[in-house]
Amino acid sequence: MNQHAYSDEEIGGVYRAIRERRDVRHFKPGPLEAGQLERFIGAAHNGPSVGLMQPWRFIRILNPALRGAIHRHVNDERILTAQALGQRADEFMQLKVEGILSCAEVLVVGLMDQREKFIFGRRTMPEMDLASAACALQNFWLAARAEGIGVGWVSMFDPQQLRQLCAMPEGSQPIAVLCVGQVDEFYSAPMLELERWDKRRPVADVMYVDNWGSDS
Repeated sequence: MNQHAYSDEEIGGVYRAIRERRDVRHFKPGPLEAGQLERFIGAAHNGPSVGLMQPWRFIRILNPALRGAIHRHVNDERILTAQALGQRADEFMQLKVEGILSCAEVLVVGLMDQREKFIFGRRTMPEMDLASAACALQNFWLAARAEGIGVGWVSMFDPQQLRQLCAMPEGSQPIAVLCVGQVDEFYSAPMLELERWDKRRPVADVMYVDNWGSDS
């Protein structure tokens, strides 16, 4: 037995959170419990980061007017996205793509400014700051799911406009609007799969051996 492994029950919990994590759009009224948001952000802040640069920054949106402005901007972008989808525009407009006005908490997550100073791990792949922040957000998501709280990652926005709305410094980059809150239930499968927008591909389609496209 591997002495470093968790107990079977603990391992099961980790895999269950991964398996049952959902991108949530439907929330029910009510605040988070005291300390929950802080725990989720703490989990995110424990995420891996290239060169330990820790590029993530969280803005908790408490001003109702600002929340409303973010919602309006996201809705504007939703319409533009529909227009860009051509034949699937009407189908797309039937989808619920955010829960900004109904969730308990809204967070804008961004990459810090002056990231060019961090060279370790980014000399040839500067986008590793985004990869690091994505790992942090996955930690947030899994911690929330383990505590029965829904999270939705909204990405339909213009980074420059959202940066201005949130008074973010030049050089920073917003990457997510997170909707966080109580739910009546978690979707049995990803919502876009339930809505027949697309479906999850089998692992065999994304796993190669030695050469791209080779499975043997």
